[in-house]
Parts: sequence; structure tokens; C-alpha cells
Amino acid sequence: MDTKQPPKSSAEPGEGSAGVVEDEGRPRLSDLWKKEDWWAIWLGFALVAAGALIFLPRPPEGMERKIEESSAVLESESDTAPFRTIPWYRANDVQAGLKATSQGFAKTIARWTGKPHGWKENPLESFALSREEAAVREAAAGEKYEAARAQTVDRLAAAQVAEDAARAADFGDDELNQAARASITEWRAARGAESNARKKAGVDAYNQVPYLVALGAMLAVFFGIGMRVMGHSFWRFTGGFAFVFALAVISYAIAAQSTMNAYGIGYAAWAIILGLLISNTVGTPKWVKPAVQTEFYIKTGLVLLGVEILFGKILTIGIPGIFVAWVVTPIVLVSTYLFGQKILRIPSKTLNVTISADMSVCGVSAAIATAAACKAKKEELTLAVGMSLVFTSIMMIVMPNIIRATGMPHVLGGAWMGGTIDATGAVAAAGAFLSDKALHVAATIKMIQNVLIGVIAFCVAVYWAARIERQNAPPDAEKRGLVGEVWYRFPKFVLGFILASILASLVYESMGSDVGYTMIDNGVIRGFTKTFRGWFFCLAFVSIGLATDFRALRKYFKGGKPLILYVCGQSFNLLLTLTMAYIMFFLVFPEITAKI
Repeated sequence: MDTKQPPKSSAEPGEGSAGVVEDEGRPRLSDLWKKEDWWAIWLGFALVAAGALIFLPRPPEGMERKIEESSAVLESESDTAPFRTIPWYRANDVQAGLKATSQGFAKTIARWTGKPHGWKENPLESFALSREEAAVREAAAGEKYEAARAQTVDRLAAAQVAEDAARAADFGDDELNQAARASITEWRAARGAESNARKKAGVDAYNQVPYLVALGAMLAVFFGIGMRVMGHSFWRFTGGFAFVFALAVISYAIAAQSTMNAYGIGYAAWAIILGLLISNTVGTPKWVKPAVQTEFYIKTGLVLLGVEILFGKILTIGIPGIFVAWVVTPIVLVSTYLFGQKILRIPSKTLNVTISADMSVCGVSAAIATAAACKAKKEELTLAVGMSLVFTSIMMIVMPNIIRATGMPHVLGGAWMGGTIDATGAVAAAGAFLSDKALHVAATIKMIQNVLIGVIAFCVAVYWAARIERQNAPPDAEKRGLVGEVWYRFPKFVLGFILASILASLVYESMGSDVGYTMIDNGVIRGFTKTFRGWFFCLAFVSIGLATDFRALRKYFKGGKPLILYVCGQSFNLLLTLTMAYIMFFLVFPEITAKI
């Protein structure tokens, strides 16, 4: 008689980021506090709730009155003039300046959760700056600020003369209107330069070290509680976490260097590089490994990312943006996957689909969700993420220059970058390099695309359960059935991502776009959740590096197929996105484009 029993799971103890052994995939009540995905949701929502409780009851003084008065001016000027006038811009500046993050309590939070500062030559300045050095910098920057301020005054005076002439003609003279529009544009450019100079002139002394130590201790306890409830040692985790967090701080500090910042080599790349250097030379110390929890960190960060996806903002771009993001992305993903299987014949289907999702949707976030849905190996995820970071750094520099050199309209260029550059931060940086209009379109397209993270994860889970592993499924899969297998594969943290997006959108819409901008955009999100999301992603990237052995990755690079897959898929993505953006924004819906 055969006494062998089928394995309860294909995972061995210690596999995965939290080392939790699956129990036949059967849902149990204890999963809610024993599984990593659920803990990511609870921790993420705890931070969202904390941010809401801190910011929402504390609006800036006179917020509603200022919004009402400026909105009246905006409406009046829009009805009167065929272009954005000086009063329109001044009223818009009033609304743009209403930020919950500008209040004292928000600045205190920023001090305790902030990242290392920017620096040029001395890396120690990333952590501390003396009063003497701050005074020297302020004096040097002060002269440039005064010159920029004088330039703004001159441009404003010229713009006022041009606008008065157009207004005297009741805005019926096209030549005068064009002259006024051009003069106002010059004033806004000068004002932007003045604003940048003012920021550089306002230099304060700082010592970030004690705040970073306190933040590290807080995050160690924050994640350590979850690790302890999931059955791991709190003290072993927190001991290793100190090392992981220190590498995250160093990664942020290197990325803050002026040259690195200019070339777009961000914290994510440095976090992985530092981790790889350690893991592939001296080796990751054993006492650090309990804190190398890649998925735990990034899943919690992805729940926070959901708060940033606001459906009301998606509608500002409308149908053209939805076509660019929701039609192109699935076509590119499926085409790239089929190309990898039929043409390149990549042996690992999980590697193929992870790279395809990473490249076509939104980089690391989509790769994590897809890898979880198809149960990809950690080496495959590392490979996909690594290629994504390299190409993202290249594209965020090259694409804005191509757009500028070819004279491409910034609406089109922004849509093109938003649909193809993988990382949200890189999209924003590339858009800002061109103009505010390009930044707005690019960031909104990327936000629309990010919605697909949950959809793609669900579709991959269904496809893998119904087609890929249906015939060779393990015995426990038969007990689960198709629906149970899909639930087993579906990354549960995506539910938190979706719910966070829905709740944030409902609150935003109930407040109205103007109040929502002040209290949600520039309060709960930029003042709290987005900062923590950045830290969690950085911790995840450090963990990826520390857990990766180049020898384990070598076999996946055989024949260069993953690189060929990424390059060909991204090339197709660039071409199709540009074509779709042009058709939607300039041929089908030009009236929407005119209002952007």
C-alpha cells in the first residue's frame, strides 16, 4: 500500500517573502491575520486612516472663501476672453496655493518622514547642513532670485499692456489677442523661473539624522507587528530591518545628488544596485534575511498607491485618455506575450507574462501583481523589474527631448509618455521637463493605466488557472475547483488597492474638485500616504537586490530572449500608443484637446 501523501503545497517552508506555507489554498478566517496579502491591506488602510484623521479636519484658513472668490473670477474670465487672462491666472494661483501641506502640522510630519536632502559635492549635506553653510547658499541664491523677480515684474507689465489693448477691443481683434496670449505666456515662464529661484533662496539649516533614526524605528515596529502575528520573530525582523532601512536611506541620498537627479537615476535603481553589490560579493548576512521581505513592503505600498488613483481626475482627460490607456495596454500585453511564446519561444511562461505586464502596464507595480497571480519565481520578478528600471531611466530622458526636437504638441507628447514610460514618478518628471500641460496629460494617462493593475492580475489568475496549469495542476488544485484556484492565485492585496481607490475617489468627489485638490491631493496623499509609499517601495527594491544571486539569473538571460522581448514589446508599445494618442486627441476628440 502506498503511504505517500500528496504535498499540501508546491511551496516549501521559507519560500516567498514571508515564508508562509499555503494550506491547500482553502480560505480560512485566520488568513485575515496570518497571510501577507491581508496584512498589507490592514497596514495600508491604517496609514490611510491616519492620514485622513490628521489632514481632513484641518483645512487651511479661509479655504472655502478663497475658493469661492477665485472660482467666480475663473468663470467670469473664461466667459469673457478667448484666452487665459492675467486675472484668470492670478485666481488660479490662489487655488493652486491652497494646500493642506503648507500648514505647520504638515511641515512637522514632513520633517519626521522626509527623505535625505539634495546635494552636489558633499554627500553629508544630504543629512545635515550647518547654519553657516545655509547662510552662504541663501546669499548666493538670493541674487538670482532678485534678478528673476525683476524679470517677472517687467514681463507682467508688458503682459498687462497687451491684455488691456485686447480687452479694449472687446477681444474681437485676433492680432491683439495673439499678442496678449504670447505676452502672458512669457510672464508665466518668468514667474515659474522666479518660483524656482525662490525655493533655492529659502535655505534652512537642518539635521535629518535623528528623524531618519526615528522613522526607521517606527517602520520596524509597523511591519514587525505583522511579521510577529504571521508567525515570525519580531526581534529577528527588527534587527535585520535596521540594515535594510539604512540601505534605503543611502539609496535616497545617492539619488538626491544633483547629477543623478538630472539624469533620472532614481532611488529604485540605486536600491537594487546596492542590494546586488552586497548579495553578490560578501553575501547578505543571515541576520538581515528575516527583514528581506520584498513583497510585504511593496504590497503595502501598492495599497497606498490606490489612494492616488482618483476617478474624478481620470475624467478630466476623458475618453481619449481611456482609449490610450485601456485599449492599447491590453493589446500590447497580449501581443508581447504571444510574441514571446510563438516567436522567441521563451521557456518560462511566468517570466514571459511578468515582463509583458511590467512593460505594457506600469512597471514594477504591475510586475508584482502579475507575478503573484501566476506564481512566478522571485528571480523572474527581479529580472523584469531590473529591465524596467533601466529602460525607464533611458526613456524619461530621451522621450522629452524627442518631443521637443520634433515640435510635437505637448498634449500628444504627454499622452505618449504617460502610456509608455513605466514608473509614475518618471512619467511626472518627463512631463514636467516639457510643460505643465504635458505633465498634466502624462500623469493622468498613467493614472488611468494604473487602474488596470487589478484587472490584469485577475485576468492572469483566471488564464493561468483555466488554461496554463489546468492539465498539470497539483492534486490540491482539483479540490479547489476553477473558482477556488482563481481565488488562490489572485493577489488579495489588489482588493485593498481597488478599495482604497474607490474610497478616496468617493471622498474626493463629495468634497468637490477644488477642496479635494487642497485636502486630498495636497494633504492626505502628498503630505502622508505618498511619502510612506516611497519608503515602502525603496525597502522593497533593496530587498530585491539583497535576495538576488546573479548565478540564479544567468539561465534566464540565455540567448538574450528576455531583453529581445522587452525591446520589441516596448517598441510596439511606443508606436501603437503614439498612433492611438494622435487619433483620439487630434482626430476624434479635438474639442477635448482644445480645453486641456
